[in-house]
Amino acid sequence: MQLRQCLSELSFHTDGEGFTDITAAINNEIARSGISIGLASFHVKHTSCSLTVNENADPRVLRDLAAYLQALVPQQGFRSLTGDGERQRYLHDDEGPDDMPAHIRTALTATSLQLSVQGGALLLGTWQAVYLWEHRARSQRRRLSLHLIGS
Repeated sequence: MQLRQCLSELSFHTDGEGFTDITAAINNEIARSGISIGLASFHVKHTSCSLTVNENADPRVLRDLAAYLQALVPQQGFRSLTGDGERQRYLHDDEGPDDMPAHIRTALTATSLQLSVQGGALLLGTWQAVYLWEHRARSQRRRLSLHLIGS
């Protein structure tokens, strides 16, 4: 068995803060590569969005995830973890008030994932999908690097 590799870039449009299911686009690229078994490694090339594998059956899961992260990293600034003291504004606001919270949310989540490929598609559970998680308020164009290794 000889291993092959394929490196490509995918582009996605987001509608602002929220989740974009990118599973089908990744699976299409895997099918195009001809790799039926192996490893898919992907990385979003931005610092204000992230990647997650999560449930695709109940949309309330994604709403709860977004609400939790917004509560954890509010746009208005932060307080100490004890809740004491004044709220402090973020220093970095050059690209708008949603930019620094987006950077923090990205740092707390993931910008790359590695998943097995089997049968020419991502090996996911029944209720799983891969999501691009946009942390900015405005719509964005996001690039994803996809590296496939397999046979």
